[in-house]
Amino acid sequence: MAYQSINPNDGKLLKSFEPLSPTQLDKALAAAETCFQSWKQQSYAQRAAVVKKAAALLHAHVDDFARLATLEMGKRIDEARGEVKFSGDILAYYAEHAESFLAPAQLHPGIGAAHMESSPLGVLFCVEPWNFPYYQLARVAGPQLMAGNVLVVKHAGCVPQCAIAFEQLLLDAGAPVGAYTNLLISHEQADRVIDDPRVKGVALTGSVGAGRSVAARAGQNLKKSTMELGGSDAFIVLDDADLDQVIPWAVWGRMYNVGQTCCAAKRFIVLDAVADEFLARFKAALQALKPGDPMDEQTTLGPLSTEGALLQLLARVDAAVKAGATLRLGGQRIDRPGWFMQPTILTDIAPGNPAFREEFFGPVVSFFRVKSEEEAIALANDSDFGLGGSVWTKDAARGLRVASRVDAGMLFVNNLDWDHAELPFGGIKHSGYGRELGRMGIQEFVNKKLVRSGHLAAPV
Repeated sequence: MAYQSINPNDGKLLKSFEPLSPTQLDKALAAAETCFQSWKQQSYAQRAAVVKKAAALLHAHVDDFARLATLEMGKRIDEARGEVKFSGDILAYYAEHAESFLAPAQLHPGIGAAHMESSPLGVLFCVEPWNFPYYQLARVAGPQLMAGNVLVVKHAGCVPQCAIAFEQLLLDAGAPVGAYTNLLISHEQADRVIDDPRVKGVALTGSVGAGRSVAARAGQNLKKSTMELGGSDAFIVLDDADLDQVIPWAVWGRMYNVGQTCCAAKRFIVLDAVADEFLARFKAALQALKPGDPMDEQTTLGPLSTEGALLQLLARVDAAVKAGATLRLGGQRIDRPGWFMQPTILTDIAPGNPAFREEFFGPVVSFFRVKSEEEAIALANDSDFGLGGSVWTKDAARGLRVASRVDAGMLFVNNLDWDHAELPFGGIKHSGYGRELGRMGIQEFVNKKLVRSGHLAAPV
C-alpha cells in the first residue's frame, strides 16, 4: 500500500512515505501494550490534562492543521478550519465529561448492594478514512484515551502527513509514547495487527467492503468491533416545506466536502407538489458553484480527493445513464488541472438501476419524485444503508412523525446539524454498528463489570 501526499488541486506529488517493516510494527505494538499498563492506572484528571492540552493545541494552530488537510485531500480551506476546530472541541468534550460518563452505576438488588463499573480493554486498532483526516481520529482518540485505552491507528494512504501531524499533536500535549501510535502499514499488516493478542478491539470507518473484511477478521479473533460505513441518506422534502430554508441546506447537505461525506444528503425524495420548484432552484444553486484552488476562500467547488475517486464516480454516473437514468446536470470531469467534477443531478432512477442502491461518494444528486408521505417513507427505507437522513416540513410534529418511521441511526428535522460532540454518530444495516461521540461513544470499548457485595446466605 502506498502512502503518498498528492495535491488534488493539481495532481502533483508532494511526498512519499515507506510503510513500517515487520520489526518496526512489532516494536510499535509492544510500546502500546507497555504504555497501556501505566496509562490505565492514570486518574481521569491526569489523562484529561493531556487530552485537554491536545485540544488547546488544535485550537491554537487551526490554520497549520487546516492547510495540511487542504493540501493532502483537497478540502476547501474554510471547511478544513471547521474540521480542525470541531476536532479540538471533541477532545475537550471528553476531557471534561469522561469521568462522569464512566462513573460507577448503582444497582438495587433485593438483598445486598451492587454496581456496574467501567474499565478499559487495552490496545485498540483503529482504521480511519481520508475524508475527515482529523475529525475521524479525534472521535476515537478523545473518548478512548480518556477511558484508559491506548490506540494504534492505520490512516488512509492519501493523508499520511495529517496522520503524522495528529500523532505529533498528542506527543506535544504530553501523551506517553504508545498512547497513540500512527501506523504506516499495508492491508496485510493490518490483518496481522487484528490477529495480535495484544490488540483487544477494532474500530473502522470506511467502505462496506472494508467493513466486511475487518469485521470478519475481528470476529474470527472474538474481538469487539465498531463499524461506521457508508450511507445513502434520504433528504425528504414534504409538500409544506419552506424551500427558502430547504435549498441552502440541500446544497450544503450534498456538496459539503464535495459530497465526500458518509452522512451527506444523497437521495432527494420530494413530494410532487414542490418537486418542480425544488429541482429548478436546486439545479440553479449547484450551477452557481465555482471550481477553484481549495486554498482560495472564494472557491465554492473543490476537487475530489484522488483521481481514482473521480474516475470511479464518473463511471458510476455513466452506468446509471446507460441503465435509464436521466442526466439533468453535469456528469463530466471539469477541464482544468486536478480532480474536479461537475455537480451532477440524476433523475428517473428505476429500482433496477445500479444507481438506485449505490452510494455516490461525491457531488452527485439522486432525485426522486413521490406522490405521498407514505411513498416517501417507503422509498427512504428501500436502501441497504441506514446511516442518517432528514425531513423538511413546516409542521414540526409531522416531521418528527416521519423521522420516527425512517430506518436509520440519525434523523434530522429541518436541519442537518450533526457536528456536535454530544450527539452520538452511527447507523444500522450496511452503514455499520456501534456509536461514536456523545455519552454512547465512550462506552464501546470498556468492560462493564458487575460488582455485587453483601453477606448472603448460600442457597440450601
